[in-house]
Formats: sequence, structure tokens, C-alpha cells
Amino acid sequence: MSDPTLERHFKGHRDTVTTVDFSSTMKQIATGSMDSCVMIWNMKPQMRAYRFDGHKDSVLCVQFSPSGHLVASASRDKTVRLWVPSMKADSTTFRAHTATVRSVNFSGDGQTLVTASDDKTIKLWTVHRQRFLFSLNQHINWVRCARFSPDDRLILSASDDKTIKLWDKNSRECIHSFYEHAGYATHVDFHPSGTCIAAASTDNSVKVWDIRSHKMLQHYEVHSGVVNSLSFHPSGNFLITASSDSTAKILDLVEGKLLYTLHGHQGPVTCVAFSRSGEYFSSGGSDEQVIVWKSNFDCSESTDSVRVQKKPASILKAAPAHSQANAAFNSRASTLCSQTGDLADGQDSQTAVPSHSGSHSRSTQSHSSSSTNVVQTHSLTQAHASDAGVPPGLASTLEHIIGQLDILTQTVSILEQRLTLTEDKLKECLENQLEIGLHLQRREEA
Repeated sequence: MSDPTLERHFKGHRDTVTTVDFSSTMKQIATGSMDSCVMIWNMKPQMRAYRFDGHKDSVLCVQFSPSGHLVASASRDKTVRLWVPSMKADSTTFRAHTATVRSVNFSGDGQTLVTASDDKTIKLWTVHRQRFLFSLNQHINWVRCARFSPDDRLILSASDDKTIKLWDKNSRECIHSFYEHAGYATHVDFHPSGTCIAAASTDNSVKVWDIRSHKMLQHYEVHSGVVNSLSFHPSGNFLITASSDSTAKILDLVEGKLLYTLHGHQGPVTCVAFSRSGEYFSSGGSDEQVIVWKSNFDCSESTDSVRVQKKPASILKAAPAHSQANAAFNSRASTLCSQTGDLADGQDSQTAVPSHSGSHSRSTQSHSSSSTNVVQTHSLTQAHASDAGVPPGLASTLEHIIGQLDILTQTVSILEQRLTLTEDKLKECLENQLEIGLHLQRREEA
């Protein structure tokens, strides 16, 4: 299995990227942001991205329909919109809840939507004509997330009331409640087999439960910040997580261990998603960036269920920030460090185009970066030098090198920000100069 590599990065949002999803064809990526926009990015190089304006407040969730012909978006403005992901940006909107809508999810057959809201309810709707079907009402605080099971028979929901509830869609009854004691779940999802669920939590942990025995199978304490999002690989063997500690992490569910730590964002990583095939995954963050990675996983073997974690929770503590090399999770933990400073090349030139047929679509040029120039991978295949036969001096040197690379990354990022500020100031000066020149010319003519 090779290390993940950076494939593309996109800039165009003007605030934190809150949500990301791939189309089933892998031709497009949808994102939502605190800037109230939905953006559709085309994976084909040099193709423009579409910016959809319509929501009046932050977009908190987007998802492609299984066919890829529609994109659903949920917003703080209490509405859900269904968009056609093309230049025309045709959309229908409906007021789904009486408070912020935090989550929207298509059923596997693409016929039904489930939404979750700060009004403490979960609601189901038909996709065609957005007809209300019924609501689920047992949560006593904001509902952060709601998801259909792979067979569409069950619904999973997570709430600030510190419960994760499993519902039977047909009987509309709550089958079971899983309880979070330290924090609450920010994001939940079903394992592709439908037999397990995973929850990202504000207590910095990730938990995996069996929905048949209701027992916790795995508990990962690998992040040093709130875990904001997670996504299962379609094979069911891997789970990717996004955290406010500025990292995304890939967990090996078969071995029950941390596999990779991904450094690509400056600031919290807010969302993450695998593509439908698992060949790619994408992350978004408070740095307004969307990053696409190539997984490079060898998934010839697929597992139906997650193994019970044999290691005690204490082994799965996160490594200290200063020592990414000494990842004491297990003897084969690897760390992937991406040099984000190089991402600044050719960033963020936005071009507005006229709206088409009364729609709210603007086109934004997307930029890509070659993975060969941007990513350096450091696979430290043994965490303990004594186990691997690596001299302690060499292990120490590697730690020092990684520490220096982190410092370089931060320095390049700061320089990039300063350069951007200088360019903006220069542009402003030139515009002012031009304005003064025109003003003087008019006075002379008068």
C-alpha cells in the first residue's frame, strides 16, 4: 500500500468550508461554506467551478444524489435546496425546519431525503416535489447529523443531547440510544456493511459501535482537538477523520490502529469524505481550501465488519505535537506531512461571469497542484527504534527533520499571506492612482 498523495486543491470559497461530497462519477465535487455558497468543482483540469448563490446564511451540509444529477444543500437559513450541478444552477428550495438545518442525506435509491435541525427534529421528504413524509422527535437538543443505512431501513442521528439514536424507518420507532458521556457526537455514519456505526465527538475521540450487539468495538483517541467529520472507505477497512487540531487522520479498522496523519490545512479541518469508489478523498477547512487526495489503498480484501479492538485505549493516545515521528500507537504507524506552503502557486484568481437565465451561478477558475511538487511523505514504518533495529540517533534525527519541515511549512504559509496582502495593497494603490489621473483629466477638460 502506497502513501496518499495530493491530487488537486481548490480555492474559491470566502469563508470556512463546512462540507464536501463527491459525485458518483467522480467528475465533480460539491462543497458548502460559511460564505453561504455552494460550489461545484470539476475534477477535469482547467474546467471552471460553479458558484451557486441562493442561501441567505451558512451552508452546513451538501450531498450529491446517488445518480449525481442533483445536489442537496442544508443551511442555517432553515431551508434545503436541490440544485442541478451545471452552469444554469437551476434549484428548488423548501423551508424544511423552524431552525438551522445541519444535515441532509439522500436514501440509497435517491427517492427520499432525511434532514436534521436545531429544532430538535429529524424529517423525511420525497425528493420529487419535496413532499413532507414524517418527523422523528425524541431528541431534546439540536440534531447535528442524520444518515440512512446502506439498505435504507434504518436512520442514524446524533444530537447535542449526548445521544446517538438508531431509528427504524418503517415503524418510526427509536430502536436504540447510544450514549456519549464526555462530549456529544458532531458527525455519525454507517459502515458500508450496515452492521456498525462510527461517531466523531467533541471529546476528541472516534468511537465505533456494533448496531446488533450495541457494544463499542473500537475507541480511538488520536486527535488533540474536536473531531468534526468522518467518512468510511467503501471497502469498510478504513475510516478518515477531520479535526480542529488541523489534521485529518486515516484509521485502519481491521488492525485497529492509526495509519496516517495528514497535514494539509492551516487551521481546523472541518469536513472530509471518500469518493464513491474510495480512490480519492477530499478535505475542507477553515483556511477556505478544498484539498483532494489520491488514496493509493490496496483494497483487494474487503471486510464485512470491523474487528474488536484488542489494544487498550491507553495505547491509542495521540502522539505529542513536537514528535510526529514517535507515533506510539503501534509499531507500524506512519505519518504523512504535506508541505502546504507550495499550495500558494497560482491561487485564487476569481472571474465573475454574467448570470445565466436569471440563475445565481457564477464561475470561478479552479486551480490544481501537481502532487509531485507539493507532497513529501515520510513513512516511519517502526515507531520504536529498538524494535526496528534503527539506531536511536537516526530516529532522533528524523524527528528533528520533521520538526524543521513543520516550521518551514508555517514560514512559507506566513510569507504567502504577507505576499497576498502586499499584492492587494499594490492593486489598491494602482486603482487609486488611476482614479486620481482620470479625475485630473476631467478637470483639465472642464
